[in-house]
Amino acid sequence: MRIFGYTQEQRDEEPASPRELAEITFVATPEEARKIAAFLLHAADEMERMGSDYSHIHLSDEQPGFDDSPDVIVFNPANL
Repeated sequence: MRIFGYTQEQRDEEPASPRELAEITFVATPEEARKIAAFLLHAADEMERMGSDYSHIHLSDEQPGFDDSPDVIVFNPANL
């Protein structure tokens, strides 16, 4: 597993280029943590079901309440 991300400042750069991160920290309520966990399980199921046709999926598209949160994306490593 590899983790990539942007700082708030980097997101405003053109072109934005993600950087590999050494760690991530979720500052989340128990309810949010459960929704993130459900999203990750769903992403894994979809990746297995779709194989190489699976590209990526966004938390905010799958779980209500994350529209104003940082983007959480699960990307298929087979598509690198």
